[in-house]
Amino acid sequence: MDLYQLKKYIIEPVLQVLKMYSVEAIELVIGTCCQESRGGRFIKQIGGGPALGIYQMEPDTAKDIINNYLKYRPELYGRVFSFYNDKQTLEENLKGNLYFQTAMCRVHYYRCKGAIPQSPKGQSMYWKKNYNTPSGKGKPEEYIANYNELY
Repeated sequence: MDLYQLKKYIIEPVLQVLKMYSVEAIELVIGTCCQESRGGRFIKQIGGGPALGIYQMEPDTAKDIINNYLKYRPELYGRVFSFYNDKQTLEENLKGNLYFQTAMCRVHYYRCKGAIPQSPKGQSMYWKKNYNTPSGKGKPEEYIANYNELY
């Protein structure tokens, strides 16, 4: 996937609609794509896990965001779900709907504490703590290497 086109035609417009646009947020979402799916090369988690799409979000994580965060923020819920394809399941939207996937990735980070760091190194630590989790297999060094290689 051409990450510059992803940035220009998907990430930037989605973050503008969400009213969550910043240079740091754009770079963090791109970095997440680089790390989680090698820049969009994988749609289904390797090894049979539940993660889906270019950001490798698990359906249970998406359901948690929807039921425990967005449900209590109707305006934001409306902006996120303006990207949702009602003719598809949640799982299908997480696999094939780049707009919705991007919105959910950004909202996932938005509900985390602390400002998004400016540097790729800081963002790699933010990703590890908030997206991959401390017990996850990913490493900040991999995030930086994938970001530098793919973007």
